[in-house]
Amino acid sequence: MAPIPDSSSATARRPVRRPLSLKATAFALIGLLNTAVDYGVFLAARAAYMHLPAALTTFGAVADLCRCGTSDTVLLVAANVTSWLVAVSGSYVLNAAITFAAESGRKLRLRAYLAFVVAGIAGLIANTATLVAAAQLLALPVWLAKALAVLASFVVNFALSHFVVFRVRGE
Repeated sequence: MAPIPDSSSATARRPVRRPLSLKATAFALIGLLNTAVDYGVFLAARAAYMHLPAALTTFGAVADLCRCGTSDTVLLVAANVTSWLVAVSGSYVLNAAITFAAESGRKLRLRAYLAFVVAGIAGLIANTATLVAAAQLLALPVWLAKALAVLASFVVNFALSHFVVFRVRGE
């Protein structure tokens, strides 16, 4: 009679590798959740910064120094960067624990997090380039251009996460 495998062994606890379509679906659902987080944190950060005199003074000084708009513009950028950092951090944690559990071993690593942030920046660039090209060069309606931009950033972010950030390493 064959021995019963020990469920406490390392192999029994190792997450099972999932099909690519299931990973893409999990990645998309986590992305939807993090979009809501991004939006909520953006609104909260913007409201908080608007009521902090030191922040408003700093934003005014930055705007004057860089000649890149008004203090309101710098405030929007600061709130957007704050919310993006919170959302991308949550996205990394959830994707490491769920979508790419087998590849990450459900362990958070600084190097993987930084790679995930860089992948997110690449996705943002793809999103913006697609938006501008579709709206300005192809003269598509903005709503359609933005939909194409979201699709482009999803493809870039998922591909970089799958093939770079959470790639299968030699065992």
